[in-house]
Amino acid sequence: MDISPISRVMRRVDLAADGTAAGDTTATGFPSVDRWLGGGLRSGDLIVLGGDVGSGKSSLALAMAVRIAQDGRAVRFCSTEMSPERTMERAIALEGRARVDDMRKGSLDDTARAGVGAAAVRMRDAMPTITPVPDSVGDVIAHIESAGDESRHGRDGGVVIVDSLQGLVGSASDETAEAEAAAVRAIKRAALMQSVAVLLTTQLRRTAKPGEDHRPALADFGALDAVRHHADVVTAIYREEMYHPDGGVEGGTEFLVLKNRNGATGYVDLYFYKQWLRFEDMLDPDR
Repeated sequence: MDISPISRVMRRVDLAADGTAAGDTTATGFPSVDRWLGGGLRSGDLIVLGGDVGSGKSSLALAMAVRIAQDGRAVRFCSTEMSPERTMERAIALEGRARVDDMRKGSLDDTARAGVGAAAVRMRDAMPTITPVPDSVGDVIAHIESAGDESRHGRDGGVVIVDSLQGLVGSASDETAEAEAAAVRAIKRAALMQSVAVLLTTQLRRTAKPGEDHRPALADFGALDAVRHHADVVTAIYREEMYHPDGGVEGGTEFLVLKNRNGATGYVDLYFYKQWLRFEDMLDPDR
């Protein structure tokens, strides 16, 4: 028997009251982030994660993918910048608390080698599905549709993570801004139609002046305001040490929630281990 929309809504309300995550929500594995997002990434939503070059947005997105997989949920990671093997290499490095360069050069010390080995064992049966490098937005839509099809057949379709918007449409130009806007609209529509949560990373489009507050704002996301209008949740990374090397707190990171269609905005504190490309929750570290 089909369950009415009212019954589904009330069931989610009761689950939340009992402290149970709703079935349409997938935890990111960062508890402080999940509390701001009402439990995590919600099916049908487009969640955008922005940051400047070198801020660590790709590493954070990959860390979420790994933690979602380790929680027993299905997740696909689509990188436009790294092959599946290099993506897996980076995932093992961040989980094993090792430097990627040391792994490649074979110069891990005994402690790092043990950490990498333990991470590989943990991840062997709980890895994200790492897809081939997508050639176009159409490839990403196909992954979203496949995830939706799995959900409709009683399997966990899970989450699709796309890194990044610029990798799908190219470098900055007036035409590219239009292409980015079209991509955001298409991905949001696919997420909604397939009832799949999609996390999309994007580089910020801004030119900061000396003395300005470098914290990201919605206006920095470009794409002809498509992110501001069509994304359900807009988040960003701010690492003060990138802009104030002599005064910023090393590793200190603000995870900003700039838009939240169904909740509050604000920020949570993360910590970034630059040598490992690893983020940890300041209130619940060392997962």
